[in-house]
Amino acid sequence: MNNNMFWGGWYGYVNELPNLIMALLVLLIGWIIAKLIGSTVEKALKKTNTDNRFFSKASIGSEKYPPEKIVGKIIYYILLTFVFILFFNILNLTIIASPLVSMFTTMASFIPNILKAALILLIGWVAASILKALITKGGAKLKFAKWMKKGNLADTDAQAGRLVESAGKVVFYLVLLMFIPGVLDALNIDGIAGPFENMLDSFLAFIPKLFAAIIVLVIGWLVAKIVRDLITNLLSAAGVDRYAKKAGIGKTSDDMSISSIIGIIVYVLILIPVVITALERLELRGVSEPAINMLNRVLEMIPNIIVAAVLVIVGIWAAKWAAKWAAKFTEDLLQKAGVNSLTKNLHLDSWGWTADESSMTPAKLLSWIVQIFITFLFVVEALQIINLEFLVTLSLGIVSYLPSVIAAVLILAVGIILGNIVQRVLRNVLSGSDFRLLGSVAKYSVIIFALFMALDQLGVADSIVNTAFMLILGGLALAFGLAFGLGGKETAAKYLRQLDSKIDETDFAEVKEKARQEKEQMKHEAKMKANEMKQQTDDAQKTAEEMKPETQLFDHPDSDNFSNPSRPDLNPGLNDENDKL
Repeated sequence: MNNNMFWGGWYGYVNELPNLIMALLVLLIGWIIAKLIGSTVEKALKKTNTDNRFFSKASIGSEKYPPEKIVGKIIYYILLTFVFILFFNILNLTIIASPLVSMFTTMASFIPNILKAALILLIGWVAASILKALITKGGAKLKFAKWMKKGNLADTDAQAGRLVESAGKVVFYLVLLMFIPGVLDALNIDGIAGPFENMLDSFLAFIPKLFAAIIVLVIGWLVAKIVRDLITNLLSAAGVDRYAKKAGIGKTSDDMSISSIIGIIVYVLILIPVVITALERLELRGVSEPAINMLNRVLEMIPNIIVAAVLVIVGIWAAKWAAKWAAKFTEDLLQKAGVNSLTKNLHLDSWGWTADESSMTPAKLLSWIVQIFITFLFVVEALQIINLEFLVTLSLGIVSYLPSVIAAVLILAVGIILGNIVQRVLRNVLSGSDFRLLGSVAKYSVIIFALFMALDQLGVADSIVNTAFMLILGGLALAFGLAFGLGGKETAAKYLRQLDSKIDETDFAEVKEKARQEKEQMKHEAKMKANEMKQQTDDAQKTAEEMKPETQLFDHPDSDNFSNPSRPDLNPGLNDENDKL
């Protein structure tokens, strides 16, 4: 039984042997046919230049893999796939053949769509090539290069030719772009075809608006250019540049004059509404509305800008005139006062203060300050007209701070002058090399003191400046005290003894003077008391004399003795008072 099974297996293999041989023959013959067809197509494409032009436009192919070789390989592998399907079917290997058959069936059913898409793409390519040729050759025949050079769009003929060639390429790709939705529809790629078609519809609807905006811009640009040239030539012929030069304005550069500047301003003023109109033609609300609003605000600001510019020009002219007047007046005044000679005598030339006309003098400094200040005031007013609030606030803050700056500069200048004076005085009074350093120390001490005062006037870190000044002043006082105490002990003791003796003498004189004043006071009081007692005595005598007749009426035996002042036993009190006096 085992032998029957063994021979039965061999019989099965032998029965399948013809199918295997047939499948191998089909595979061999099919491979040869596919190879021949692929090579034939490749050789046929080499003899023509159509594929190279087509694939070069699509940027497909290279030196290693030329377009004809790619096409030949594609045909070869397609035919070889069909041969493998026959091979597996002859061998009854449907498990392997079925996926390949399904793939080939899908590819075969897709071939008409591919051919349709290729035909549409070919038509689009032909149409785009024709339009490109019309633009490039028509531009050469119509001499677009000459017009471009006149309009300053190109400098040379080669550059103009490149611009025309670029325009032809733009048209070529735009035409191809219009055929892309048809190609996608032919391939049944709806997921991409629908959005792409909508995008293309929007783009095609935008093209007329774009052309309208371009036409508006070109016409407006030409009009603005013509008006600019007319205004420039008219003002130049009227002598505006000559008058401006006399007024001290002149040319701003080698190639720019006042008439040219006015022409450019007019050119810009014309272009602004042209740009607004072009943006309105585009109907791009997200871009056009902000830009239009901005340009409208610029148009509204133009009158204020013109007034501000005129104001600044007038301010510059007025500042120059005022500076010349101030310089002349100050020069005469300082010359009569002898300030210029004083600066020379004080040796202030190291600080830039000389009487030479080529260097800085007080008159030049004053004229420079006057010119800057007047110009700055006019600029602030111009900014106020333009409604630039931030710059106006900043400028007003600077103006309000200027008095402090001027005061600080004056303080520092006075300190420098005083420092030089002190140095010269000390050098003249104290002769010798040992005292030369003392003059420099005194000079820079005065300058540092003036510097601290200037910083305090500027309000730069008041607490720090004051603290630093007090520390420096305290350090100098401490150093002076230590130097005097350690270096002049004997002299200090001498002066202290003299001071002590003077204090003692002063105390004794004060005590003596006080005793004398008390003695005089006591004499005065005693004299006053004596006068008072004398007055009382006179009053008593008068009273006694008045009472004497009355006693005589009563016949008193001792009446004489009673009224007689010579009897001390009768008037003891009166006698005592007289003794005191």
